[in-house]
Amino acid sequence: MPDVGLVIDTHVWLWLESDPARLSKPARSRIEQAARLGKLWVSVMSVWEIGMLVAKDRIRLSMPVDEWVRQASATPGMQMLGLIPEIALESTHLPDAPHGDPVDRLLMASARVHNLTLVTADEKILAYADQGHLKALKA
Repeated sequence: MPDVGLVIDTHVWLWLESDPARLSKPARSRIEQAARLGKLWVSVMSVWEIGMLVAKDRIRLSMPVDEWVRQASATPGMQMLGLIPEIALESTHLPDAPHGDPVDRLLMASARVHNLTLVTADEKILAYADQGHLKALKA
């Protein structure tokens, strides 16, 4: 059985909750498997990013953001991945300078520190994974 521990990118979390058909079949299958095993993670930084997107009126949710986060975090098998010093430091010295976006760097560092696969549609992150610096799965 492949390594099942997953951390999902912010947009993947939004898709999973509101439009799961946007996810590829392999990604949905792996996410479901990880959730069944209690190995599906969402970074606390995704909570921050969603809050910021709502505050800047870049996305609209079907309910207030705090309620959305509470409900979306209660998905069976999903756990919240906190920000720890090792992740913060890892994000500052990722090999080959992959990405300028701080949240993406923190997500990549989270995956590396915790040996998780990052599920994303972000082409820069997927290309970085293709270089062997990260395990990633195309959403």
